[in-house]
Amino acid sequence: MGKSKRLYIIGAGFAGRALANEIIKKAIFGDVVAFLDDDSDKIGKRINGIPVLGPIRDVALLLRTNPADEAIIAIPSACREYLKELYSILKKANFQKIRILPGISQIIEGDAHFIQTRSIDLQDLLGRNPVTIKLKQSLSYVRGKRVLVTGAGGSIGSELCRQLLSGGVSRLYLLGHGENSIYQIDRELRLLQDEGVGEKAALVPVIGDLKDTDYVDYILSNLKADAIFHTAAYKHVPMMEENPVAAIENNVIGTENLIKSAMKHGIKRFVHISTDKAVNPVSVYGVSKYLCEQMVLAASERLSPFNEIENTAGGTSFVTVRFGNVLGSRGSIVPLFQQQIEKGGPVTVTHPDARRFFMTISEACSLVLKAGGVGENGKLYLLDMGEPVRIRDLAEQMIRFHGYEPETEINIEYIGLRPGERLDEMLLNEDEETIETGHSRILQITKKNALSLDIKKLLDELRPICKFTPEKQNDYRNIKLIQSIVDKII
Repeated sequence: MGKSKRLYIIGAGFAGRALANEIIKKAIFGDVVAFLDDDSDKIGKRINGIPVLGPIRDVALLLRTNPADEAIIAIPSACREYLKELYSILKKANFQKIRILPGISQIIEGDAHFIQTRSIDLQDLLGRNPVTIKLKQSLSYVRGKRVLVTGAGGSIGSELCRQLLSGGVSRLYLLGHGENSIYQIDRELRLLQDEGVGEKAALVPVIGDLKDTDYVDYILSNLKADAIFHTAAYKHVPMMEENPVAAIENNVIGTENLIKSAMKHGIKRFVHISTDKAVNPVSVYGVSKYLCEQMVLAASERLSPFNEIENTAGGTSFVTVRFGNVLGSRGSIVPLFQQQIEKGGPVTVTHPDARRFFMTISEACSLVLKAGGVGENGKLYLLDMGEPVRIRDLAEQMIRFHGYEPETEINIEYIGLRPGERLDEMLLNEDEETIETGHSRILQITKKNALSLDIKKLLDELRPICKFTPEKQNDYRNIKLIQSIVDKII
């Protein structure tokens, strides 16, 4: 970014001032021309020599800036409706590049940094207003601790890592079997640290596979983590329908390995990430996550097959957090729609009435971290997802965001539900109900009946399908056999 770039900071509050101070100090990002603000007490004044102009709607339209100029929205507490209004104003004012300082807990609580800004996208304008979590307070339970995040290179895992960076953990283990994704989040976190974001946690990238029982046991015995956030899973529903053994092996057997080793090596807290697709599952992926929920609950009660694991370092507390889709995650419809729009359409929607629950990644992770601290052993928690969104409406909003009109300039094509998909997702099954927890948007799920699934028997049936066993060699990778087991659960 050249020195000649003219920057307008939208918002003269603490975040905007922090950004301006950093830009002036480093003198590499550009020149701050002015603050734009709606606060009458600030308009007409100067902050560090920078004029405050406003109201934003009037001044921005008068500026009609050069397309090379850049606007940075630095109002972390801004509601979605206000962000939509700001975006519309700035686009009309000829700002071709609009950046935003995301409204996440770290920024609300601490200093804002230029490196945390990014180009605004539709995810910033969609959905409800996220709840504000006092992250440093809610993360006090991991302060000074060693924390392991599985699937650290994924959408949820990487955002958990970013937020844990501000939580004062002493060491953050980034576990994943994808070399590139772990490399990327490791580099990003180090860069954030270099730019003053968060605290100086030791970052340890770990490449490995949860399906490898001996490896998982070896790693957990050496890392001596205090807490695990387990996000790693194969998640793509239609692809897992075509690869059912891989789904069960990675999600179920991998989770079993992690649970047993966590118990064996005295890891104090185990937070498992689940999904609405585990509710009355109709897909292999949903079944795999349903089984994971049941395993975590069984482990919390020390039921079979987890009742014989010796643990000399005290018990492990198990918590499960269930929620629906997150906007913009890898493999989700938002990046797919964006790619389709960029090539001129059509945008493909499964069904005109298909609906899904959505939440931003940052809000979901803040609530997961909060639930991980306040959650009790053996409890299943549900994030309040609000009202479901029609996929067709989401597609139309995205098309308009990119400057096109649905059906006239960019077509929407209905392709039908794919294998493993259903019209509507559910957050609870008929045996479950929710109670308030006293924490905003975190509900506790209670079950009307005790666990009846024979987890040990199921695992004994699944294991030889996933891992070669000489005495059951015909079971190995037997898709028909694993599908018959899955069908009993669906």
